Amino acid sequence: MSDVDLTVERLELRGHRVTASRRRVIEAVLARPSHFTVDDVLRETRAVGRATVFRTMKLLTDLNVVCRVLFEDGALHYRVSTRGHHHHVVCRECGRVEDFTTCDVSALVRDLSRATDYEIEGHWLEGYGRCSDCRAATVPASREAPGG
Repeated sequence: MSDVDLTVERLELRGHRVTASRRRVIEAVLARPSHFTVDDVLRETRAVGRATVFRTMKLLTDLNVVCRVLFEDGALHYRVSTRGHHHHVVCRECGRVEDFTTCDVSALVRDLSRATDYEIEGHWLEGYGRCSDCRAATVPASREAPGG
């Protein structure tokens, strides 16, 4: 069974109708090799209504088929999710996104819950910096060879 068929089955088991338009969105999303925006999906599925794309993205996020990646500039991207609870580090220079699963913020969540009197149900953590490739491409002036 394909990833598309599995996703369709999961949606139907939760009582969601999977129309031809919704299936086109699922196919477009699951074919993405890296992070993407809703606008990318809209361009690939021109015949599908904007509301259908947004509703389907919400369902796919709720099912953990995709995860959200918030870029430092506020741009919201998505990527196909291959694991459970995880977070991301995002390169500020090239846009590369990496997953990480170590997330020991339980003490922070507990303190936040006590301080705000909220029952914390989840969290979302993104780290921003420069990946090793981008750092390696930047040669400090003191390390450059004489004359160039």
